[in-house]
Amino acid sequence: MDLRNIAIIAHVDHGKTTLVDELLKQSGAFRANQDVAERAMDSNDIERERGITIFAKPTSVEWKGKRINIVDTPGHADFGGEVERILSMVDGVVLLVDAAEGPMPQTKFVTSKALALGLRPIVVLNKVDKTDAEPDRALDECFDLFASLDADDDQLDFPHMYASGRSGWADHELDGPRKDLSALFDLIVNHVPAPKQVARQGEDFSMLATTLGADAFVGRVLTGRVESGRLKVGATVQALSRVGQKIEQFRVTKIQAFRGLAQQDIEEALAGDIVSIAGMSKATVADTICALAVDTALPAQPIDPPTITVTFGINDSPLAGREGKKVQSRVIRDRLMKEAESNVAIKVTDTPGGEAFEVAGRGELQMGVLIENMRREGFELGISRPKVLLREENGQTLEPIEEATIDVDDEYSGVVIEKLTGGRKGDLVEMRPAGAGKTRIIAHVPSRGLIGYHGEFLTDTRGTGVLNRVFHGWAPHKGPMPGRRAGVLISMEAGEAVAYALWNLEDRGKMFIGAQTKIYQGMIIGEHSRENDLEVNPLKGKKLTNVRASGTDEAVRLTTPITLSLEEAIAYINDDELVEVTPESIRLRKRFLDPHERKRASKQL
Repeated sequence: MDLRNIAIIAHVDHGKTTLVDELLKQSGAFRANQDVAERAMDSNDIERERGITIFAKPTSVEWKGKRINIVDTPGHADFGGEVERILSMVDGVVLLVDAAEGPMPQTKFVTSKALALGLRPIVVLNKVDKTDAEPDRALDECFDLFASLDADDDQLDFPHMYASGRSGWADHELDGPRKDLSALFDLIVNHVPAPKQVARQGEDFSMLATTLGADAFVGRVLTGRVESGRLKVGATVQALSRVGQKIEQFRVTKIQAFRGLAQQDIEEALAGDIVSIAGMSKATVADTICALAVDTALPAQPIDPPTITVTFGINDSPLAGREGKKVQSRVIRDRLMKEAESNVAIKVTDTPGGEAFEVAGRGELQMGVLIENMRREGFELGISRPKVLLREENGQTLEPIEEATIDVDDEYSGVVIEKLTGGRKGDLVEMRPAGAGKTRIIAHVPSRGLIGYHGEFLTDTRGTGVLNRVFHGWAPHKGPMPGRRAGVLISMEAGEAVAYALWNLEDRGKMFIGAQTKIYQGMIIGEHSRENDLEVNPLKGKKLTNVRASGTDEAVRLTTPITLSLEEAIAYINDDELVEVTPESIRLRKRFLDPHERKRASKQL
């Protein structure tokens, strides 16, 4: 069958997964009466809850006798490791841009990767039926973006369409019939070239593994595009590392192709198609699966290096082991190594002592998703504050710089610029009106300065601002940077918090816990109103006497405590503090707990 392989790339929340839903429906991938969930490609629980794509996932549709393999890619730069591998499997990209917002930082990040590989883009201006849509401005910005990314003449001469993914239509003209997506299907078939690998079906089999999965019945499953030859079930093949070293020889037990949302067993894979194969025990991402006669590995795309590191350790608090089942360092290490194997953007190293592990990745969101997955699997962890990875070059220390693109109401632009260019040592690059009373600010800020800034940013803009960030490059280290200004309230006792004690402590600062919460010595229970840390006693009850009072006591009314999300907690802590993560709780505490006090507190609790 005539093949086309494309990837759909877009910024977070520009409607990419919704458009793929409509492509699947209108191509006949579903039965007329089939019950299909909204955003069907978001198969992971966290993807559905947060409304973002985390894992790149292929699907396949048929259109007028041609098969179109579509890859839904993540829109956030923290998951860019997925994008960098996936783009090597496709021959064209559909760039989806919100007609109101225009190209955003994550769009720029992924598009630069696609253009560097020589892929020909199709621009789809989505959500043109919104009241604030400006498709002509968005189209001009796309052209400027391509030109700034050194696109060649063929790439600059890109076709474009106007669409509404939610309504399920795409047209060449803004005032078109707005009926269905057939024009987009036809454009993909006519503009995207067929895989050049199809002409190599007579050669020896070879395939570059781009994603790794696991199946309860067949074990490891590797997905990639067949670069040459053909492969049948039962054939004996070998796996080569990036440098051409033989890893293993194995028999292919299963070959699956993507058909709609499901995977279907096939007997033979042909050059150009995207398939999953099983049977290997050691081969992993970026390895070459090939015939025994082949001795040269396929070139793998280089992966951008990690920019931050977080320490994952065992939970050694007095409450350890009460909510989770997986608490040993050995079990935590095995889980992290398994993650690093399938996610090439993550690097795991052991620390001296063996009870903690340095995990390097792209950003706080990527780390937050990994920790959230682990806590749902029953792990208990102690997590440190993220640290930025520095680089030494020609005797100079370099640090990562991020490009922050911010849309805020005009009245809040001053405080945002002051925060970014003042204590966080950012450089203002551009500031312009964005329409509807909003200002767009673009600044280059050290990654250190953006750790923990998002919560403060939402407070400064009364929740109306939008902050997007993407890795920009490396620059000379900008010197020390002030951390969190406020101190914390630390419990000096172990037990259950008393409402009367918390009520008396409210003058000291904001609380993170409510009454009846189990606490221990060294646990952070709130934020101090001043800059120093303060040890307090949340167990101190009201002294009772046998003297009758003349009036009646007022009922204790506590202010609702602040509940920090996982990412907020990790960004909030200082270097001498930890986040204690369990399947049921997120607690903050000081890093160093006295072993004897910990034992005594554990007995009390």
